[in-house]
Amino acid sequence: MKTSPVFTQADPHSARSASCRLRCRSRTVRALRERVAAWLASVRDEAIALEPKLPVDDRAADTWEPLISVADLAGGRWPVIARTACKTMTDYESGRDQEGGLKTRILTDIRKAFANVGNPPALRTTHLLDLLNADPEAPWSEHSPKGLTPRGLQILLDDYGIGSGNRRFPDGSQAKGFTPAQFTDAWTRYCPPENPAAEAPPATGA
Repeated sequence: MKTSPVFTQADPHSARSASCRLRCRSRTVRALRERVAAWLASVRDEAIALEPKLPVDDRAADTWEPLISVADLAGGRWPVIARTACKTMTDYESGRDQEGGLKTRILTDIRKAFANVGNPPALRTTHLLDLLNADPEAPWSEHSPKGLTPRGLQILLDDYGIGSGNRRFPDGSQAKGFTPAQFTDAWTRYCPPENPAAEAPPATGA
């Protein structure tokens, strides 16, 4: 499950912080839990029907929609505070994501790479990297002095929970690689629809 980034800074004037143990405050926690449960029950129908307007889209929207919904249900100043926090944190993360587009671009280009070799049931990591780095319209050959590397590819895919694994190929060999099934959900969520006319017929391996 995706989570929102939280940035914290220690108080320089505090020599130490007091620990908080639930068992020492069980009565307080139980009372708070009961209040939250009662409030949730009172807004359940409204929450189900709620479709909040978000200042972000794509992956960030998936992450922030529940939090923005809670803020809208709480009312008062919370909707503004939540949306400001959402935009600020998302912009910060986008800056760390090399202009914010590579993690979506890699999905689209991997889908294209599979299609270009006939949509095999699996691709070796080395073959996939060769295809990505050879694409003159893609930024991967300049991703590092050696182009996009296995490590660089893994960093880009980490947010989607996708990683290479040991695969067996039609020639009987085994190597690290990827299967299209690993990307199905991410392709559906974050990539523009494919052009059916451009799809290549399935192949037996690569």
